[in-house]
Amino acid sequence: MLSKTALEKLNIFKNEDLLHHYPFRYEDLRNYKQGVVISSKNIYTRFGKTVQKILVKIDAGIKEMTYFNQPFLIKTLRPGVSVSLAGNEYEVNGPLIHTGRLVPIYPETKGVSSKALRRRIHNLLRFTKIQDWLPNNIRIKFNLIDLNQAIQQIHFPKNQAQINSATKRLSFDELFLLQLEAIEQQKAWKEKKLSYRFNLDQEKILSLIVSLPFDLTSAQNRCLKEILSDLEKNQPMNRLLQGDVGSGKTVLAAIAIYVSYLNGFKSVLMAPTTILASQHFNTFTAVFAKIGIKIQLVTSSTKGRSASDGDIYIGTHALLFRKLNLSNLGLVVIDEQHRFGVKQRSQLISQTKTTPHLLTMTATPIPRTIALTVYSNLDFSILDEMPAGRKVVKTWVVPLRKRLSAYHWIETQINTHHIQAFIVCPLIEPSEKETMQDIRAVTHEFNQLNSVFNQLKLGLIHGRLKNKDKDHILEQFRKNKINILVATPVIEVGIDFPNATVMIIENAERFGLAQLHQLRGRVGRSEKNSYCLIFSQNQLALKRLKYLETNYSGLKLAELDLKLRGPGSLYGLKQHGFLQLKLASLTDIDLINLTRQAALDCQPLTSLLKKQLEKHTMNQISLN
Repeated sequence: MLSKTALEKLNIFKNEDLLHHYPFRYEDLRNYKQGVVISSKNIYTRFGKTVQKILVKIDAGIKEMTYFNQPFLIKTLRPGVSVSLAGNEYEVNGPLIHTGRLVPIYPETKGVSSKALRRRIHNLLRFTKIQDWLPNNIRIKFNLIDLNQAIQQIHFPKNQAQINSATKRLSFDELFLLQLEAIEQQKAWKEKKLSYRFNLDQEKILSLIVSLPFDLTSAQNRCLKEILSDLEKNQPMNRLLQGDVGSGKTVLAAIAIYVSYLNGFKSVLMAPTTILASQHFNTFTAVFAKIGIKIQLVTSSTKGRSASDGDIYIGTHALLFRKLNLSNLGLVVIDEQHRFGVKQRSQLISQTKTTPHLLTMTATPIPRTIALTVYSNLDFSILDEMPAGRKVVKTWVVPLRKRLSAYHWIETQINTHHIQAFIVCPLIEPSEKETMQDIRAVTHEFNQLNSVFNQLKLGLIHGRLKNKDKDHILEQFRKNKINILVATPVIEVGIDFPNATVMIIENAERFGLAQLHQLRGRVGRSEKNSYCLIFSQNQLALKRLKYLETNYSGLKLAELDLKLRGPGSLYGLKQHGFLQLKLASLTDIDLINLTRQAALDCQPLTSLLKKQLEKHTMNQISLN
């Protein structure tokens, strides 16, 4: 009997989940023999263990089978019982499920073996018929087999061709439902009532751009044109702006917010950390210094201050819980959007009766295949060019034997050129929250580094510090009173110190390539030469890490991550359900395009498709 609790660890809550718990491989046990048990006994060892010796007569010979710590076997494999044997696998009576076929091997957990799953699924398939929700015209057009046939073949195939046809159908279903979900979200957004269609005062917008202390790149001009075009439409903007750290996303948000201000509307910018919110506040204060726009900073540390009379509210999650006058809200900007849950984003937008324009920004590189699936409900702008004067961060994967030499080189750089450095220590477990174990690990590293750099001043910052303590340390670093800042990656968002030109990343194998690229983007913020030294004790990871020495495109590195390590390596994508894809591949651009077209062909949705999409959406919510 399979335990309900154990099954739930595999995300199996009902019979339908069991049918969609697919094998990850098959064992070819088609070469089998049939025989009769002539002897079975338990042998007890001195250590309280048991050994099972089973003798089976096969044709003219006898086969001895040995098992360990399974005393119940002598009751199952008792003399006179007919068995099928393939290797050391046995099966009593028919039909052949565990031998004599391509045998499915499933993801398991304690108390749930593949053998038990096979028996349960086989019995279930005998009495279950699933309603095929995919329209016939789509199945015929894309040469897909029936859903019941696909489920049968994925679990108990007769040959590789059946595995292939089942995988094709079920992979199609997974991506097709993602595409349908994205299209429905896009339709729902476009049906929302816009708070106000903005007029563009070209002269004032140009005047602001000219007043900036730098020229916009061609990529910034292209993305700005896309954003301004959205703001003129009758429907609310829903655009995602993606660009590497330092590519100039914030200034485009500032221009969009200025347009909102010129039209007499308020704007909100929400950032994931106090550090980043404060940095945006300082940037916007400088940009709008001569215009007279009232800007309010709203974070947990500004609690108690009046924030009711701002034109622009910049803050963290605290924006959701403060009494703000947002009745005239025209634009919402969300920075590092993957750091916020769907509910948090919608909570901010739903504070007004009508829908404001929405601009979300991220420095997380989004591979094209991912942009074409879940993110297809958004309009997409990519900043693929860095501002003039930004130098590439020279990156080296440093052999462990050269660690002390690297430390000496850093100390020389600090003493000679008066620069500063970051040393980033990874979390023990990949997570957006730091455990006390993580803090102990980074604190231990900090103490060790203090003895190495005993002539320099070191600081330690991590996510568990109070905001005022973080602010104090960062202010010390800003004033160059701290030479080396030891940090965890959780606080990498928002740190911008042009004098910091060297970064060390410890245990780099724990990071994806794109996240390593984001981390090194915290140096190289000036015209000085900047460097990133990568340390790893994992020899197998060195080849992957070497890509960073020659590749400086976050997008290309994210594509490499996707191919080399799968979607789990892409920071911030878990909440979108990518990790729940069981058969479909996010590198299969052809299938992604086919399912996109199929989803468009199915508009408007039949009642059966609507029902299946609702079920899919609820499953995604419960799994996340």
